[in-house]
Amino acid sequence: MGRIRGGFFWGASLVLFVVGAVHGAAPDFSRDIRPILSGRCFTCHGPDDATRTSKLRFDREESAFAELASGGFVIVRGKPEESELIRRVKSDDPVKRMPPQYMGHAALQPDEIEKLEAWIRAGAPWQSHWSFATPTRPAEAAVERAGWTRNPIDSFVLARLEEEGIELSAEADRATLIRRVSLDLTGLPPTPTEVDAFLSDSSTDAYEKVVNRLLASPGYGERMAFRWLDAARYADTNGYQNDQKRDMWRWRDWVIEAFNSNMPFDQFTIEQLAGD
Repeated sequence: MGRIRGGFFWGASLVLFVVGAVHGAAPDFSRDIRPILSGRCFTCHGPDDATRTSKLRFDREESAFAELASGGFVIVRGKPEESELIRRVKSDDPVKRMPPQYMGHAALQPDEIEKLEAWIRAGAPWQSHWSFATPTRPAEAAVERAGWTRNPIDSFVLARLEEEGIELSAEADRATLIRRVSLDLTGLPPTPTEVDAFLSDSSTDAYEKVVNRLLASPGYGERMAFRWLDAARYADTNGYQNDQKRDMWRWRDWVIEAFNSNMPFDQFTIEQLAGD
């Protein structure tokens, strides 16, 4: 299980972003297709018995690919032109078009239809919810300037830059680097002494030492914790009527310590629920 060190929240999110940003790749079901189905189809074809108007369901794979009572299939893997789903979302007939115009639903946008067609053409691979899927490491993206990359993530960033014709920015100077990483990990700029120490350190792992120092500092947990506390609406007063004081600082300090001690995320979640 992941730990709540910086890599868990920052690194994982960055990987998902840059991998998903590579233009031209086949649509990913969880990232590109499920949001269309849930946002545009689930009202009538979703998991809610109170609103579902059809036996056809798009929240279940076996239903989405089942044969229709009228013949044919909603989705034919590899053949969008034979898929009733594509026929319906592209139909000009207000009675046949999905989502139903007569119920006040807006038609799918052209880019949404293109994603559905590309997904079906690629074989319509279905995925369970991301939380149940085992993470896999994608192959590195092919790039022209391979010498620029220093780690696998760089290849995805560079591939997108090359595809968009965007030139690389100049590498930041060392004073800028330590300021950026200090603000990212602690929310505070480096002290003049810390900057001078980094500038005078000519070792090959000088930057890594700065990162490790920041991760080990109390300020790291304070920086990371505020996002969690904000999401939980943390406050030292109740914010209502007379805005009276309430003692919540013990929980605040516990969250900070959880980050600073690199508590496993599953344990972090369990103890949060137990505390509630």
